[in-house]
Amino acid sequence: MTIEMQFDLERPGFRLTVDIRVPGRGVTALFGRSGCGKTTLLRCVAGLEGSARGRLVVNDETWQDGDRFIPAHQRPLGYVFQEGQLFPHLSVQGNLLYGYRRIQAAKRAVQPDDVARLLGLETLLRRRVTEISGGQRQRVAMGRALLTSPRVLLMDEPLAALDAISKAEILPYLERLHDELSIPVLYVSHALDEVTRLADHMLFMEGGAVCAAGPLRELLTRRDLPLAHAEGAAAVIEARVTGHDDRDHLTELAFEGGTLVISREDLQRSARVRVRIMARDVAINLTRPPDSSVLNCLPARVLDVSDDPHPGHVLVRLAVGDVTLLSRITRRSLEHLDLVSGSRVYALVKSVAIA
Repeated sequence: MTIEMQFDLERPGFRLTVDIRVPGRGVTALFGRSGCGKTTLLRCVAGLEGSARGRLVVNDETWQDGDRFIPAHQRPLGYVFQEGQLFPHLSVQGNLLYGYRRIQAAKRAVQPDDVARLLGLETLLRRRVTEISGGQRQRVAMGRALLTSPRVLLMDEPLAALDAISKAEILPYLERLHDELSIPVLYVSHALDEVTRLADHMLFMEGGAVCAAGPLRELLTRRDLPLAHAEGAAAVIEARVTGHDDRDHLTELAFEGGTLVISREDLQRSARVRVRIMARDVAINLTRPPDSSVLNCLPARVLDVSDDPHPGHVLVRLAVGDVTLLSRITRRSLEHLDLVSGSRVYALVKSVAIA
């Protein structure tokens, strides 16, 4: 199952040229700086750029090619914008049902009660959308899009207009949609923290083109991409909860490179979790420290060392089993430890976040 996107769109001072396939399930992030073409690509998928030449195939259904162009209003997709664009004269329930009522009963793959439960809207159904918070309005917008029973869900920076509190409120609901629904999502964002928390796959865009594409965790740690050199550079690990230490209030996570211990007690045993480890939170030792306050000490191998935007720092990529971690250290530390590709070291992980 794949989504095949081939588009060529030219405007004064800008040209979008894309020829890429992405998985037809999960969340694919379209990531890059403002003006790189993320929203334009999303609009091409939606059929809103009639002058775009190309081809679009969504899980074996051709929506656009040389002989065929399904107009936007006939494409089975949901679209969530930065601003929810809800109908102010309708209640939450009225907004949710707006698209649902326009879908033939036989084609309704998503039901209102299920969407209200997934998005935590059960207690808000009778309220007008002018009476609820920004985060709640975006949840309503997502629900309305889902109730059109889309073959693909397009989300154009849905959290960009929200404050930090509202953003933190809505992210768990996005994660729930990711875990419980099989609808593929194309998610536009320039916020790396959102992408690392939600996405499975990434398209990294610059100047109207896709410069790199692949699984999220691979692109985050590629030394040839700016993601690994950003201030918030991080590695993402898929792990499983394997145990709890009730006395010390700690939880053990197993992943491909070993185990991690974190200060969380709310995770169920055997649950799958996504872990984010910031480059600034990984220190390097040549030997296993006998006495340290850092609980996570993992045997590792240096893959390579590259320059960092800060002249006094370098970026070290570490192999921990089959997982790649990033470590940002000073040049003085690099010279003191005499690190080179292939060096056997220990990665001291000072902080672990559940993404």
